[in-house]
Amino acid sequence: MVMDAGERDGDGEDGGWETVGEDNGTKSPADLVNEMVTMIEYVARFGDYRRAQKKECYNLVRRLKIFLLFFDEVRHLGSPISPNGVACLSKLKKAIRLATKLLKTCNEGSKIYLALESEAIMIKFHTVYVKLTQALEELPFDELQVSEEVREQIQLMLTQLTRAKKRTDTQDIELAVDLMAVSSETDERNADIAIVERLAKKLDLHTVEDLKIETIAVRKLAKERGSTSESTQKIRRLLNKFKQFLGMEITNILDCPSTPEMSGKSQSLVIPHEFLCPITLEIMRDPVIIASGQTFERESIQKWFDSKHRTCPKTRQALAHLSVAPNYALKNLIAQWCEKNNFHLPKKEDEASSKRLFVDHEDEIACLVKELSSDQLEVQRKAVKNIRLLSKENPEARVLIAKSGAIPRLVHLLCYPDSKIQEHAVTALLNLSIDESNKRLITDEGAIPAIIEVLQSGSTETRENSAAALFSLSMLNENKVTIGLENGIPPLVDLLQNGTVRSKRDAVTALFGLSLNHLNKVRAIEAGIVPPLLELLEDKNQGMVDEALSIFLLLATVAEGRQAIGQLSFIQTLVNFIKDGTPKNKECATSVLLELSSNNSSHVLAALQFGVYEHLVEITRSGTNRAQRKANALLQLMSKCEQIP
Repeated sequence: MVMDAGERDGDGEDGGWETVGEDNGTKSPADLVNEMVTMIEYVARFGDYRRAQKKECYNLVRRLKIFLLFFDEVRHLGSPISPNGVACLSKLKKAIRLATKLLKTCNEGSKIYLALESEAIMIKFHTVYVKLTQALEELPFDELQVSEEVREQIQLMLTQLTRAKKRTDTQDIELAVDLMAVSSETDERNADIAIVERLAKKLDLHTVEDLKIETIAVRKLAKERGSTSESTQKIRRLLNKFKQFLGMEITNILDCPSTPEMSGKSQSLVIPHEFLCPITLEIMRDPVIIASGQTFERESIQKWFDSKHRTCPKTRQALAHLSVAPNYALKNLIAQWCEKNNFHLPKKEDEASSKRLFVDHEDEIACLVKELSSDQLEVQRKAVKNIRLLSKENPEARVLIAKSGAIPRLVHLLCYPDSKIQEHAVTALLNLSIDESNKRLITDEGAIPAIIEVLQSGSTETRENSAAALFSLSMLNENKVTIGLENGIPPLVDLLQNGTVRSKRDAVTALFGLSLNHLNKVRAIEAGIVPPLLELLEDKNQGMVDEALSIFLLLATVAEGRQAIGQLSFIQTLVNFIKDGTPKNKECATSVLLELSSNNSSHVLAALQFGVYEHLVEITRSGTNRAQRKANALLQLMSKCEQIP
């Protein structure tokens, strides 16, 4: 068979499998077998797979390798194969080709895309399992004179494929929630350096080289799916956040013809707008964060405050206090960008204003940890605040602080009567818990009951960060149980009901993670979670509709939840979001309605009466991938009902 060079992928090192798998007329049994062997040998050379699909990929490759024994026996078959046998081999080849394409995507596709579309990719795996199963069940083993040993291997594979089709692996909830937070266009904290850092680590996008490779993958994806589609835009925004984190230049990926590396030609330098002070519009040398969460040049914002202003210059909101905190993360990004682009910052008039809190040496961190136990209140306050700042900005510092014995002392300070010490201590524990090994250390020190106590009685910011800390610790499944048993859900529901917008976001995130546990769903319902969730649906300006609907979806999986939310008014609310919501709103609302309707046909009738049918049909045409699947499933459910219009 002659291959056209244009049909090869990349530089030709793929072994020609792209063309080998195509059906170009009638093939001999020997050709079919050789092509299938080529495809399997090709995927066997893949070194690794994207994190979200790694387990599934390795399992599939292991099963495909079993075919090599089967093909070896077919190759040595002495008698000719019937047309039916050839047709069966051809069907098997199509299934293996489908598997090869999927594995190739998981090997070299965009890591961000594969994380965002993990559910859709899982459905593709299930499709491969179905195709392989159908092909195997039709193979004429007697005619092909397959040995008993190989038949047993094939039969075992069939059993595994059947089991795999039924399996629905638990998704990485921390990854899902982080993606939701960083992708949000309404949450001002969506670029929180700790979340971006955690995502970069999970997706293996924490080096410049990683991001260069990801840029190529995203560019290819954008050309295939369209650069203006909503999903492509979201992927590009996330890619840019990772680039900002590493201080890389943000460029239009479609403008770069081959690689994302800088061109050797001289280009006009554009300072990223995030690096400019909103007051002076000059690049910041000493960025600081004020109470509104906005960042300014220290000297500029101090002049603003000195002029008797008590509002944020950017948002115009009244400030709770005039304290400022150094934005070390942004300062590091600016420094990296300046070094990369040979840009020299203007010299500072007052070097003392640039004094940093960051501690570089182990003995100095040990000194801070020791000061946590000081009998002087101001010394303790300063030490716990510095540890909070250090643990926020630097991954290595988190490890070093924990090794220096800070965690037991921080947990002890949670019970301290001083509100600022409480706030700094719980926030430091939150920051330290970003490191996976620290989660266990914090839990073992009995921090959960103390954090719940602070959540119940602390200041507004302390309660916010307590909720975030509980969410972080709940990534360990046993902690979901512990938090529920320690009565941690009621104060989270209270925060969701009565807190600030930021407090509510922290609470809803924590409650979502905790509600993955069956008993916690019931506890949340008993604690009164439904009314504040409904308020989030009514007040869209708070920007938490998708989060509320996601929790409703979890609650709808238990009888108590269906009873609590299965009212006509709620069904009408879902239909309204299906009709007029954002694409993500429609996806979430359709999922909730499907879960409710699968357990109670009266919900189907109610939704039909509210006019949902035509909107579901529209979603099957133009909704997100997940929304289309849910809408189709709901329409199939409705097709069994005589009341369909």
